[in-house]
Amino acid sequence: MRPNLPTLGGPPKRNPFGPVVAVSVILGAAAGGVWWWKQRMADVPMDVASQTVTALDAGTVAAAPVAPPAPTDPVKAAGLERASIRIEGPLETALVQASDATVGPALAQVVTRTLVWWVRVPGEILRGDTLDVLYQRRPNEEPLVYAVRFVSGKTGQTHRAYRFTPAGETNARYYLPGGDELELRMEKSPIDSYEQITSLLRDGRGHKGVDFRAPVGTTVRAPFAGVIKRKNWNFGSNGNCIELVESGGKGRRALFLHLAELPKSIQPGMRVNAGQVLAQSGNTGHSFAPHLHYQLMLGENRVLDPFDQHKTFRASLAAAQKGAFDAEVQRLDGLLGTSVAGK
Repeated sequence: MRPNLPTLGGPPKRNPFGPVVAVSVILGAAAGGVWWWKQRMADVPMDVASQTVTALDAGTVAAAPVAPPAPTDPVKAAGLERASIRIEGPLETALVQASDATVGPALAQVVTRTLVWWVRVPGEILRGDTLDVLYQRRPNEEPLVYAVRFVSGKTGQTHRAYRFTPAGETNARYYLPGGDELELRMEKSPIDSYEQITSLLRDGRGHKGVDFRAPVGTTVRAPFAGVIKRKNWNFGSNGNCIELVESGGKGRRALFLHLAELPKSIQPGMRVNAGQVLAQSGNTGHSFAPHLHYQLMLGENRVLDPFDQHKTFRASLAAAQKGAFDAEVQRLDGLLGTSVAGK
């Protein structure tokens, strides 16, 4: 038999007010929260409020807007720099101010090699002339100039030149907008293949000859018939060198300096014909880079300008090269932008 358990009485009666109070409290809190939210949102501008609600509904926090990338400088993107100046004093000073002291002096020398084909330097560079240059720095070398635009008060013109390498050729040269070479060439020149003329009598440097920048080993020819007078004098400055005296009574003397080692056949008293190979260009004596120094003299002291003594001409690009050249001119003009004169 089961044991008799103590009688505890019936279950206690539940208080009907407890659940009602609890539900009321919950509903009241919810209603108060809604009222508080509406009041808060009433103080927020509509567009912000809608963004906030949308973000909360999505369960995310709105991210700050991302700024667009800064525009790229097309000149820097091309690996170049631009110098734009109004000339009010020495050209070198202006270019140093437009670039810096590490590249400015060399840049002035390179730019001068283009300006001399339009005006005499420095005498015909006038105050108020403007110059725009696109160039590239090169470690331990002079800067490479790609385009020059020069507005000259002396000529009343805007002069332009562009560096371009024709397909199939080794050397780049500077060309005028129409496709003609900037530099004049000489008929019966002592050197046919060269990169650039780096010095002229009219460039203001007081140099007595024309310098042709050319690789060591480039053929050097006699510009006229004559007799070898001497060779390899003042070697420390001139390096391997030849002096040729013209036949026929004109008395002109041609000097060729900084040559490679001379052939043993070249001896004083030897007669040569116009166009005959004399030697090869080099980098001997007081020379900072491979080149040929060509100097013409009359008598002992009178210096002649080879560009006055030789007939000259300008070579032009072949028709097949014009399309590529015009495209390069358009590209470089875009990088040059507005002339400093128009600012």
